[in-house]
Amino acid sequence: MLRTSLACTGFGWEDANPLAKPSFQRPSFHRRLPATLDSVEELMDALEAYAEKAEIDMAVAARLNLVAEEIAANVAMHAAGATYFALDVTPREQALDLVLEDDGPEYDPLARDEVDTEADLEERDIGGLGVHLVRKLTQDARYERIGDTNRLSCSLALPD
Repeated sequence: MLRTSLACTGFGWEDANPLAKPSFQRPSFHRRLPATLDSVEELMDALEAYAEKAEIDMAVAARLNLVAEEIAANVAMHAAGATYFALDVTPREQALDLVLEDDGPEYDPLARDEVDTEADLEERDIGGLGVHLVRKLTQDARYERIGDTNRLSCSLALPD
């Protein structure tokens, strides 16, 4: 089933006193979209709305958008034959857990060598800076291939 609507599944807060809501009880997020650059833009808009609704710290929301945009754009531009990408965000008390999936050819972005950010621009290989950002901005980044699906999982720490 192709889901194209923003799903903010909550904990029945709609009628609850927002002051009584523990800070770690945020809604989850799921979006599955066609693997196109237009869909990347749609994902960014949905994440912005989600971050506002979930009251996510602005710095964390910026990192969430950057990580999601980088991975989704790479799928849209480079994963020949991919028909979709999907993002799930599951809040925990101290972190947001992200799972990004696509049905493109098997590719482990974390297997790339680290980018030498000290080298002159002329000496650097093309590409790899997005993966570098994902590694630097997230915790516990890991890749796995499950059947015909690439899965990249990571976490973003939340402020205390």
